[in-house]
Amino acid sequence: MAIARAVAIAGHRQGTMDTTREQRLLKLSITVTLAVGAVGIASGLLVRSQAIVFEGMYSLVDVVLTVASLAVSRLVQREGSHRFQYGYWHLEPLVEAFGGAILALACIYAAVNAVDGLLTGGHEVSYGFGAAWAAVLCVVGLVMAAMMRRHARALESGLLALDARSWLVSGLLSLALLVGFAFAVALEGTAYASWVPYVDSAVLLAIAVTMLPVPLLATWSAMREVLQVAPDELDRLVQSVMDAVVAERGFLDYTSHVAKMGRARFVEIHILVPPDYVIGSIANADAIRREIAERMGAHGPQFWLTVDFTADRAWT
Repeated sequence: MAIARAVAIAGHRQGTMDTTREQRLLKLSITVTLAVGAVGIASGLLVRSQAIVFEGMYSLVDVVLTVASLAVSRLVQREGSHRFQYGYWHLEPLVEAFGGAILALACIYAAVNAVDGLLTGGHEVSYGFGAAWAAVLCVVGLVMAAMMRRHARALESGLLALDARSWLVSGLLSLALLVGFAFAVALEGTAYASWVPYVDSAVLLAIAVTMLPVPLLATWSAMREVLQVAPDELDRLVQSVMDAVVAERGFLDYTSHVAKMGRARFVEIHILVPPDYVIGSIANADAIRREIAERMGAHGPQFWLTVDFTADRAWT
């Protein structure tokens, strides 16, 4: 029975994935981020703004994560090795989880510094220049976020999606800086001028607390894939297709197992057939598999589909 079952198993995977376009976009992101981070830190030190320095440091940390994403993107397009026989798909959620955790820690560290600044009386900042620089950073961040998100959807890339989230955080952070610094400029020379030294720390605290959920949610989503929690949408799709196939072809039952790691989808299906059921040739069994694959849209190198047939429930 075990031999018969082994003959009836087929795995579905075609070719390798071309990530050249993804790598090119990540390289662009690295270049822009390096420029923004370096100039941001220099500008922050010049105007004595903790918030601008934090944004620059945030960008440089993001560069490290984007470089790691680029390395993973190159690995993903390779065939599996002897040690990684299913390929390198599992590295995608690992990088996403690590990146989200690092960015979350950066937000927490910024919040602590902001509270310290508020408790120690704040500090003087050249808010006019800071507002101008924040406006430039805001435009750059939001444009890059929109572009990366569009390409992430087109390429179904978790790595580009992570990069898009990072740019979005950076753009919103800059927007908050712009609003806060403009408010500080408006306060100068008024009865509330004594509050001006606190604005930089207050803006930094607001930004850090507001942005913290973004990397935390990204980390949680990636960890679900690392732990191989069955994705609900894929599970519902498999059950819907197999319920119909079992009813149409007179099979007794089936069991299925699904997992998602990065862009890869793994589906394993065991079909229970009556003891006297005649499938016929291996070609007929393959035809059933192709039908199941078509209904699921299981095409491309990122979709692994295995379907087997057995008359022994112990094998399901």
